[in-house]
Amino acid sequence: MRHPGPLLTLLAGALLAVGISIADLAAGTGAPSVAGAASAVGAASTTTTAPPATTATTSEPPKPEVPARADFAGKVTGGGASIAVSARDGHAIAYVCDGKKLEAWLQGVTVGGKLDLKGASDAGLTGSFDATSATGTVTAAGKTYRFTVPAAKKPAGLYRAAPKVKGKAAKAGWIVQPDGSQVGILTTEDGPAAAPPLDPAAATATVDGAPVTAEAVSGLAGTGDF
Repeated sequence: MRHPGPLLTLLAGALLAVGISIADLAAGTGAPSVAGAASAVGAASTTTTAPPATTATTSEPPKPEVPARADFAGKVTGGGASIAVSARDGHAIAYVCDGKKLEAWLQGVTVGGKLDLKGASDAGLTGSFDATSATGTVTAAGKTYRFTVPAAKKPAGLYRAAPKVKGKAAKAGWIVQPDGSQVGILTTEDGPAAAPPLDPAAATATVDGAPVTAEAVSGLAGTGDF
């Protein structure tokens, strides 16, 4: 009996494989080709859209209110002197003193809360103010001080008087702090010295044994070289 040759065996195997493939397709169980799967993935990836980018929005903080009328009083940075500033409708007057001999009166125009005040003997003040505080630098008698002082309500603030001492004209200035403490200078023909105590409620002081009425200084009163 003769056995089939190798060629017939190969042909039989090929026919069997073709038959199985046709049966799988007919039953709907055929797997897609690798190329087809890759094409499907590529199509899916191209149709995916990224979420829209969000743009952060920033807003500027509100600018501090600049009052038309305000008073400020306090000590310079380091406590070497005291300063008071009074602003009224575009004008300002300031007074700085150490309660011993250093003092200066300054005045000028204010725009938008800016301070640029001048006084005698090259005294000057630059800075700004809002509803809560005044800040800047002041120069008097060759010394420069930085300051940030709070808003002050009467009786705190700036006062002055023009008494007579030994029958001759003199000048006095006081700064009353928000905490009630005060500092001032009395200038006579003998020179500057500490001013006598001021009663802020009555705005009076006793100078050379005589009662004197002090004036509460505002930004519209005074000459700046007082």
